[in-house]
Amino acid sequence: MAYIIVVGNEKGGSGKSTTTMHVATALVRMGHSVGAIDLDLRQRSFGRFVENRTAFCRREGIALPIPDYLPLPEIAAGDVPEGANVYDLRLDAAITQLEGRHDFLMIDCPGSHTRLSQIAHSLADTLVTPLNDSFIDFDLLAHHDPDTGAITGPSVYAEMVWNARQLRAQAGLKPIDWIVLRNRMGSQQMHNKKRVGDALMDLSKRIGFRVAPGFAERVIFRELFPRGLTLLDLRDVGGGGGLTMSNIAARQEVRDLVGELRLPGVVANF
Repeated sequence: MAYIIVVGNEKGGSGKSTTTMHVATALVRMGHSVGAIDLDLRQRSFGRFVENRTAFCRREGIALPIPDYLPLPEIAAGDVPEGANVYDLRLDAAITQLEGRHDFLMIDCPGSHTRLSQIAHSLADTLVTPLNDSFIDFDLLAHHDPDTGAITGPSVYAEMVWNARQLRAQAGLKPIDWIVLRNRMGSQQMHNKKRVGDALMDLSKRIGFRVAPGFAERVIFRELFPRGLTLLDLRDVGGGGGLTMSNIAARQEVRDLVGELRLPGVVANF
C-alpha cells in the first residue's frame, strides 16, 4: 500500500502545486516510486506542471525524474450504481491503479471545499497545508481576536481536518501527521512575522499540527512552471554554472522540507 501525502487547504495561491511537484520530484530523485493525482479538476495546476515537464523532456531529448501522474478516470453514467457518487468512484479508481505499484502517492487538492478534497484528507497519512505567512491566511486555520491575538474558534478548514481524523480513527487507521508550511516568509515586517509565528505555535498545540518552514517568495518558481522544472533540475538542464545564491538557498528549502516531512524510509540526500 502506498503512503499517501495530501497537499491541501481551502485557499488558492498558497503554493500547493509547487509544493506537491517539488516533494514528488525529490522523492523520485531519491529512488522512490511516486504516483500523483490532481483533484483540482478545473485549474489542474499540478497536472499541467507534470505535463509541461513531460513535454520539456521530449522537446529537449533529456530524461528527468517524473512522478507517475494519472488524471481521474472518467466513468460512464451507466456504470455508476444507484446512490453512489461518481467523484468517489473516480478517485477510488485512480488510487486503486496507483497505490499497488508505488511507494508514495501525492494528492494535490483544489483551493476550495469539494467532496473530492474531503475524501482525500481522510486518506492522508501525511497532510501538508501550505500557508502564506500572514494573518489573512491564518484565518484559514482559526479565527482570532485582532486586539488580543486570542484564538476565538476553529475555521471550517480546521473542522474538515478534524472530521477527517475522526473518520480515520473510526476505521482503525493511524492518525494524520499534519504539517503547516509557512510559505512566502519575507525578510521585512519582522514584527508581523513573529506575531504570525507565535499564533501558529499556540494553535498547533491546540489542534494538533506541526509547523515547518516552506518556500520563500521567489520569482524562479514562476519561471520554472512553463517548462515543468523544479529547483532540483537546474544542474541537469545546463543551469549548474549559473546557480545563484538565491537558487542554492531555495534548493536547501526543498531539502529541509522533505526532511521535515519525516516520511518512512526517506532520507533527504539529494
